[in-house]
Amino acid sequence: MARRKGTTTKVDPSAFDSAGANVFDNSLKTEIEDSYLEYAYSVIHSRALPDARDGLKPVHRRILYSMNENGYRPTHAYVKSSRVVGDVMGKYHPHGDVAIYDAMVRLAQDFSLNVPLIDGHGNFGSPDDGPAASRYTEARMSPEAMQLVGELGEDTVDFRPNYDGSLEEPSVLPAAFPNLLVNGTSGIAVGMATNMIPHNLGEVVAAARWLITHPSATLDKLMEFVPGPDLPTGGSLLGLDEVRRAYETGRGVVRMRANCETGPLEGSRGRQAITVTELPYGVGPEKVIEKITDEVNKSKRLTGIADVKDLTDRENGTRLVIECKVGVNPQALLADLYRLTPLEQSFGINNLVLVDGQPQTLGLKELLEVFLRHRYEVVTRRTKYRRRKREERLHLVDGLLIALLNIDKVIKLIRESENAQAAKDGLMTRFKLSEIQATYILDTPLRRLTKYDRLELESEQDRLREEIAELSKILDDESVLKKLVSAELAKIAKDFPTERRTSLIDGDLKEVLAASKPSGPLEVTDDPCQVILSATGLVARTAAESEESTETRRRNGRVKHDAVAAVVHTTARGQILLVTSRGRAFKTDVLPLPVLPEQAGTVSLRGGMAARELVPLEKGETVVGIAPLGEQAAGSPGLALGTRAGVVKICSPEWPVRSDEFEVISLKDGDEVVGATWLTDGSETLAFVSSEASLLKYAASLVRPQGLKGGGMAGINVGAGSAVFFGAVRTDDDEHGEPLVITSTGQSVKVTPFSEYPAKGRATGGVRAQRFLKGETALRVAWIGPRPAGAARNGDPVELPEIDVRRDGSGHAHPGPDVVGHLIERD
Repeated sequence: MARRKGTTTKVDPSAFDSAGANVFDNSLKTEIEDSYLEYAYSVIHSRALPDARDGLKPVHRRILYSMNENGYRPTHAYVKSSRVVGDVMGKYHPHGDVAIYDAMVRLAQDFSLNVPLIDGHGNFGSPDDGPAASRYTEARMSPEAMQLVGELGEDTVDFRPNYDGSLEEPSVLPAAFPNLLVNGTSGIAVGMATNMIPHNLGEVVAAARWLITHPSATLDKLMEFVPGPDLPTGGSLLGLDEVRRAYETGRGVVRMRANCETGPLEGSRGRQAITVTELPYGVGPEKVIEKITDEVNKSKRLTGIADVKDLTDRENGTRLVIECKVGVNPQALLADLYRLTPLEQSFGINNLVLVDGQPQTLGLKELLEVFLRHRYEVVTRRTKYRRRKREERLHLVDGLLIALLNIDKVIKLIRESENAQAAKDGLMTRFKLSEIQATYILDTPLRRLTKYDRLELESEQDRLREEIAELSKILDDESVLKKLVSAELAKIAKDFPTERRTSLIDGDLKEVLAASKPSGPLEVTDDPCQVILSATGLVARTAAESEESTETRRRNGRVKHDAVAAVVHTTARGQILLVTSRGRAFKTDVLPLPVLPEQAGTVSLRGGMAARELVPLEKGETVVGIAPLGEQAAGSPGLALGTRAGVVKICSPEWPVRSDEFEVISLKDGDEVVGATWLTDGSETLAFVSSEASLLKYAASLVRPQGLKGGGMAGINVGAGSAVFFGAVRTDDDEHGEPLVITSTGQSVKVTPFSEYPAKGRATGGVRAQRFLKGETALRVAWIGPRPAGAARNGDPVELPEIDVRRDGSGHAHPGPDVVGHLIERD
């Protein structure tokens, strides 16, 4: 037993047992201290901390080695996990089967490791639940695990006796990729602990290859390849300044955040939901639900939640739906969820590893350097082994060729020898062969001494000499060795491509958290706002009404990605009416509509929601207009409607109180609504444009308002098979500019002031709006309004030609028919 320096032990000379062994009289204090130190060293070195070279603890290393020795490789059938555990426990790991199985389970979990080393079959657990018992699960090595053990048979690492000295086990695995950085690890020793976060395989390999050719590379340069951790569960990582600190010192704290989506609850009108699609590393849905339940029912710090549903499954992955109460701002609720639940977690990085048997805390560059030194040693030893094997084979081939060249003499010598030893001695003496060569010749069957075999041996001799020369280059030139290591790393990255799962948010952690906190109360106030219908059928609202309207932003070119089709003024907790091409109207709450993001006065309409997500549209049915409800609708003559057949109707705003869906016009078979415009005071001008390029405009006062059941009246006379566009505009005091008429045949586009067209009587044919050029037969699209915007069918902006004051002029050449404003294309 080891003794501490400075301690004394009394030994009685007569204190010998019957077998002659010494008996020491040791104080209890010294005995406990010595025993505890031995225990601490054993835990640190043999159980809790990973080796920096292969990134494995002894139990993980023994599991992989045992499975490889028993042939449980990727090409082998699955075997019972209990069988693997029994082999490991009986041969290499003198601890309990539960500890071995738990370690084996972690190697198989794709939510714990970026690159699982065990291919598990059965229930290997989840972030919330443990695995099934070992007798119910099966396992084999994964293809990636073979990269850790594949070179064991080539004298690449040292072996040591197992716990009882009956077998040998590797002290470290060859490890062809940086497993420690890729998969991370955790462990608690005596007085110290390790907690390493996973990274992306391709990024780590790229950094290692750069370090091979640039040994003095800075940390900032390496972080160009490894910008931050990459967690198997995805999510977001906040504050890369702290990540850099951890990469530099080996210690740091990073903040993980779930990825969530906000939007209307499916199947429910007026209620929003938060859908969690990716959780922080090590967090399961049940942990989140449990914490939410506690915060809602016990501490009551969370309000505004109606229900929580876990819809996670193997096919769709993580899906945790948090239903908001009506009138709750989902962004403000999400901020509370991040603050009070595991949707946002911290991960304390502590890169404590064993380097040459000693615990050390290493940064990113040091971890890569330790791995590369290990690979240099492994490849060097592997190359020496392969060269030695080829030299031994070449020695035998050389001897066999000598025998073939002197075959008659060899046979005669063997026949005349008294025994095998005399024959061997004779061969060695007469042909200057070594003992190994002579023995090999005597053991070679006569059928291997044909002319064809001689040609094969000569070819093998040349090949062996070339391979020995190539292997010698690796051993003699360090640059060739490094190039080989780099190439092997590149092949692994190519064979096992991995997409980055975790998004990184740069900056200081405190600043990032402060910037990501949404402003505004949890309960949405009933502030004035605007609801916008886009040319591509998206519906959204602004955060609040401002002095500068969305229409003005549109005219000034500060609405991006799409064109405005209609705008109504309402309140955040009010309702609007969506009018469809089938003459149906749906009452829709404003609150569930997505709020358009606004930065520096610019609004992006691509944040809108497709209309069919709000109302149950039939096949081919589209939303053609919107109208306000409540106080905002007071004083209006109603909703102006125009149909494909040229019918016009002003529907009185006497909407049903108890019905959320109703008809606003009775349509004839084959007809449909092509435009629906809300009239503010009845001073608007109604206008039709037919596909025959006729434009008819007249005062809205010429159309008598009708009730919901009315079928309208004749608006414009059109030929059979013609299609029309309908709209209503103000011509007297429109604050948004002079109304324009924009028409397109698909080959040419024409922009003309609306004032150039004379008013005609209702139910007439109108005047010509565009002269067709050769090859043009009909208008594809038309638009009337004060917003001279152009948008393609996908919402991208389209440049329009200069204004042409000729009302019946021909258009300007244009690259395509996808035009314009809040245009409806007609076939």
